[in-house]
Amino acid sequence: MPPFPFTWAEGDAPATLAMRCLEQLEPLPDGASLGLLYATGAIGGRLGEALEVLRAAHPGVTWIGTVGDGLAVTGREIYDTPALAVMVGDLPRGQFQLVAPDGDLVPPEVEAWLAGREGVFALLHGDPTDAATPLLLAQLANHAAIGFANGGLSASETVHAQVAGEVRRGGLSGVLFDNAVGVLTDHTQGCSPLGPVHALSETHRNIAVRLDGRPALEVLREDVGEVIARDLQRMGGYIFAALPVPHTDTGDYLVRNLVGLDPKQGLVAVGDDLEGQEQLMFCRRDGNTARADLERMLQRLTARLDGRTPRGGVYVSCVGRGRHQFGDQSEELRAIQEGLGDFPLVGFFANGEIYNGRLYGYTGVLTLFVE
Repeated sequence: MPPFPFTWAEGDAPATLAMRCLEQLEPLPDGASLGLLYATGAIGGRLGEALEVLRAAHPGVTWIGTVGDGLAVTGREIYDTPALAVMVGDLPRGQFQLVAPDGDLVPPEVEAWLAGREGVFALLHGDPTDAATPLLLAQLANHAAIGFANGGLSASETVHAQVAGEVRRGGLSGVLFDNAVGVLTDHTQGCSPLGPVHALSETHRNIAVRLDGRPALEVLREDVGEVIARDLQRMGGYIFAALPVPHTDTGDYLVRNLVGLDPKQGLVAVGDDLEGQEQLMFCRRDGNTARADLERMLQRLTARLDGRTPRGGVYVSCVGRGRHQFGDQSEELRAIQEGLGDFPLVGFFANGEIYNGRLYGYTGVLTLFVE
């Protein structure tokens, strides 16, 4: 099967960018049905202008997408300028379903499409400022018909716009794929554990009071070492909390920011609710280990591809990765290109990454469409 047509354009008004993309995409293959549209946050509230051009040219294509702090395309990262990345698939229409909930409930037409299916793959985009987003994510991820859910939360200094047939704001949207659509996926983390996993002995909302029966801050000081423990302000942007994912043998964990320390009471505040959590550990954000983990992900995917070339791919990476962690020469996307070869790839730098239905941070999530 041929690769999905894809392209990108930058440095113009949204409608002009869309027209430039169309010039490079034409002619689309017979059966073109699903379009992925990602834009930099510089476009924000004007995303509808680009979508209008694309829909007018190809009214039969269903469009999904969102905005990011930057764009990811094959071998390149695009920041700080108006830009669009577009990829169009020719999947049979019965093999995918647009999902654009109104409120915090899955729409009836989506429930009807899901009925009788299993192993459905979801590619989702969400608004990080909307309280309904995590509720919808949990509802979809836990649905009996959905086997896996990937995606990310938009990132923009203007408007957190999404595309789901039309431009929308708030909540969650995206597309569901029948299990007849071949998908491979994996993720890579940008942090590495500092010490052992600790039992959360006592918590209050987002505050770790005691770890392993000891004051939480005392345990944190011990894990980070004497140099950093002497100056707690050095932890900012370097030391994080990590919540181990239960019932997994891969050592997976969800990274969360440290949002406050109380030396007098020995408390550690974390950027997530700790009620119901049983374990916590600490980790450091480290460029070298992030590169090594990215290489391990690419090696795993290479083995699973078994000589196949993806028809297309979507990469969602954290705003804290990319140029901030790997360098300003598109090293993160170049590593993917070097590891897996040249194939159509689009994506964005997100305010939170979705992998297997969970919301991650400092993570890269790669989804590949294969025969």
